[in-house]
Amino acid sequence: MANDTDFTGKRILVVGGSSGIGNGIAQAFRQRGGAVHVWGTRAAASDYAADEGCDLAGLGYTQVDVGDPDAIEAAAKPFDGLDVLVLSQGIVAYQRREFQREGWDKVMAVNLDSLMHCARKFEAELKDAKGSLIIVSSIGGTRAQIGNPAYAASKAGAISLVRTLGRAWAASGVRVNGIAPGMVDTKLTKVTTENPKRLADTLEKIPCGRLGTPEEMAGIALFLASPLATYVVGQSIIADGGITA
Repeated sequence: MANDTDFTGKRILVVGGSSGIGNGIAQAFRQRGGAVHVWGTRAAASDYAADEGCDLAGLGYTQVDVGDPDAIEAAAKPFDGLDVLVLSQGIVAYQRREFQREGWDKVMAVNLDSLMHCARKFEAELKDAKGSLIIVSSIGGTRAQIGNPAYAASKAGAISLVRTLGRAWAASGVRVNGIAPGMVDTKLTKVTTENPKRLADTLEKIPCGRLGTPEEMAGIALFLASPLATYVVGQSIIADGGITA
């Protein structure tokens, strides 16, 4: 049992691993011996600042615009195979921009369409390794998000995609699962965390009384990719401090 989360010799790609939850997951795999590469949006790893929640030490890095299917197709594969693929990319458009075509299309392209494009790109490698695919969605996909219809719909789609790919790929030895976080302290949630009233209102709704951390989400990813979860397929584990309980 002591070595069940030892990923020495394993090859891991974290899409959206430059900051936030994805970065926490990437570093957790690296700290446990994995060779970890991340895809992000900026030209180089040096363009990220540590105070943005970005720790790229020890990680490989490639800029890939996952909102563009052609960019995904053209991106170089970081390893000669792949044991774990984590899809943690995600954006949100505030101020009701998701009600407009441009905002809707952009959010859906990154949050949902790119999941399938990335999964398909690495399908053969994952099947060869009998590996693990982990999709990060959100509890926003389980309920209404009044100001963000694209975010809610894309995350609901991500949860459904986990179920569908989980069943479709299980016979080939690939386990597909997901994580559905609640409110986690990242760049994406600054609209709440930097607004004292909104933050207080949010914390009041969380039974645990606090926000989650990227490291806590990383713990779930480690479990899902490990031998501890070999009979877990098609599940999106909710980690929200009790909000949806």
